[in-house]
Amino acid sequence: QVQLIESGGGLVQPGGSLRLSCTIDGRALSNYAVGWFRQAANKEREFVGSIRRFGGATYYADSVKGRFAVAKDTTANTVYLHMNSLRLEDTAVYYCAARSTDFGTHTPDTYNNWGRGTQVTVAS
Repeated sequence: QVQLIESGGGLVQPGGSLRLSCTIDGRALSNYAVGWFRQAANKEREFVGSIRRFGGATYYADSVKGRFAVAKDTTANTVYLHMNSLRLEDTAVYYCAARSTDFGTHTPDTYNNWGRGTQVTVAS
């Protein structure tokens, strides 16, 4: 059974940067497309960005486009979320999720493997 383990969250000031990691344990990363989602307090989980299983194309929510970047290292079996120019509204628990297909909408219900999440807090 595959496990996803997020790390790298923490407290950062507005305008700062963080890099989140999602390490896949149990199967090779090459078997999955991986997405990043976040959930702020009292809000629904929302799509942040993703990277395709084949080809490596990336997709982003409008709210993070130009500030966040998703990348993968198949040797390390890890997907990264590089977050720059962080804003107060980026505060949330960030989750990575995996699915075997590149096709489908960027909604949580299309992913069937999830990590436990890592907290990101942007505050001055």
